[in-house]
Amino acid sequence: MMPTTLGAALRRAAHEGAGQGLGFLDRRETETRFGWGDVYSRAQAVAGGLRRYGVLPGETVAIILPTSPGFFDAFFGTILAGAIPVPLYPPVRLGRLDEYHARTTAMLRAAHARLLVTNERLWRFLGEDVRRSDVSCVKVEDALAYGRGSLVNTESRPDDIAMVQFSSGTTVDPKPIALSHRNVLENVQAILGVILDVDEHRSRAGVSWLPLYHDMGLIGCVFPALLQPGSLTLIPPELFLARPALWLRALGRSAAVVSPAPNFAYALCVDRVSDEEMEGVDLSNWRLALNGAEPVSAATLRRFVERFGRWGLRPEALTPVYGLAEASLAVTFTRARSCFRTERFDREALGRGEVSVAAEGLELVSVGRPLAGVEVEAPLDRIGPVRVRGPSVMTGYLRQAERTAATIVGGWLETGDLGFLHDGELFVTGRCQDVVVLRGKRHAPHEMEQAVDSVEGVRVGCAAAVSYVPEGADHERLVLFVEARDPAPGLEHRCAEAVRAATHLTVDEVIMLVPGTLPRTSSGKIRRAEALRLFQIGELRPPRSVTPMLLAGALVRGTLGHWSKRG
Repeated sequence: MMPTTLGAALRRAAHEGAGQGLGFLDRRETETRFGWGDVYSRAQAVAGGLRRYGVLPGETVAIILPTSPGFFDAFFGTILAGAIPVPLYPPVRLGRLDEYHARTTAMLRAAHARLLVTNERLWRFLGEDVRRSDVSCVKVEDALAYGRGSLVNTESRPDDIAMVQFSSGTTVDPKPIALSHRNVLENVQAILGVILDVDEHRSRAGVSWLPLYHDMGLIGCVFPALLQPGSLTLIPPELFLARPALWLRALGRSAAVVSPAPNFAYALCVDRVSDEEMEGVDLSNWRLALNGAEPVSAATLRRFVERFGRWGLRPEALTPVYGLAEASLAVTFTRARSCFRTERFDREALGRGEVSVAAEGLELVSVGRPLAGVEVEAPLDRIGPVRVRGPSVMTGYLRQAERTAATIVGGWLETGDLGFLHDGELFVTGRCQDVVVLRGKRHAPHEMEQAVDSVEGVRVGCAAAVSYVPEGADHERLVLFVEARDPAPGLEHRCAEAVRAATHLTVDEVIMLVPGTLPRTSSGKIRRAEALRLFQIGELRPPRSVTPMLLAGALVRGTLGHWSKRG
């Protein structure tokens, strides 16, 4: 019988998952493993500690921790205490600490956090957020030690809130999404249905470098491993970005069947992984290379297959998907065991919101058909809003009834995405609020941004295309913001030409930026509207250099916060 709550799933994994669990990979490629029984016993201790700190069932507990055993101590400990975990992202861009403090403070307040669980190192950067939010803070190590020997194991109900995750906030402020145990487990079981269909040898192994505060990393990777139960190798996101080959090497070493990533990660591997780093790697067991969380590029998929096919990567492994946090995670998958599907559509027609197949048109990637139990509504061969209905759709935004009512209408979730159905499959064309409008026609910004990725000297996945009408002008201007790793002469022209070749559009202005300048969401997506706003007021500036003085100031401000009295 399938468990109906995350706590029950953890208990079952602890008793039935012998030899399975979580592995944590470090920069030396040494893996430290914790069985599900270890995860359960440590979580029980933290649950006891949280109770002694005064946390009551139903209260929210914010968690700011890196990819580490401590994260799971805090997350599952909160669940076993009957409280609601709220994973938030750690400070990773030290040159943007002011922005981080403002957003974290807003999220702590929106989540009505009773307590913040972190560690000693991160606390030094978080004191300002805690002070502003009037939230007490505890170290996860202290909660673990303080509750050692406890047997707290609060029984939740399937429709109780299991967790709160924040939307990425590409176009608006992040929103606190309340997901019930039923929401989450329905989605995980649907994902598992696809995984088990291709896991011929029942290896039950996966690899992930995705952040644990993000739905794709936690719900899409950790929870399926918990529910099987299976094993998952975890790589810190910052380690993947520094050495992307570690991801592929871990896949080969563990013979993992499934591992998801956004489109930029596949492009990064093509550009940054050397033949020497791939020596001895076997990718033939990788059956589900899921590609989601951002627009999928057909060119990137092809380049990835061409680059790594000689190490056993199968073309049919590349699996474009679509989902969103408000639906727990997954909504559509392309068919397993078959190559990804693309179709070309007339550009002029798309600009008018119409869909017409054309041999030389814009190539779009299908994100497949709905998962079991999920319904998708979108116009047939016409661009319009994408709507979703099913048991994994969120309970609502936490304590935000009006916003919830505006987002779930007649049982349908208004996703905020645009797309269409063609031959029974979903094609997503972009966000409603991110569409580039030029002379009355709509264009997808990601098509222009992906065209720039192939230009030598730019940072992959670090471009933003926007349109706006300058004061006194009578038509829109197309502006392209591009972060350059090698700002050689003529780079602006080459970027503009790449966009023209791919889209037949003329870029009015290319703005070259220092790496790290573009504002991003907690999951790393570029906030296009915010980039334009900052540009218009003259505030689109590079992050401050992380000098010893800046670091010392941040640490001093951080220590002005307060620990819980028992911390």
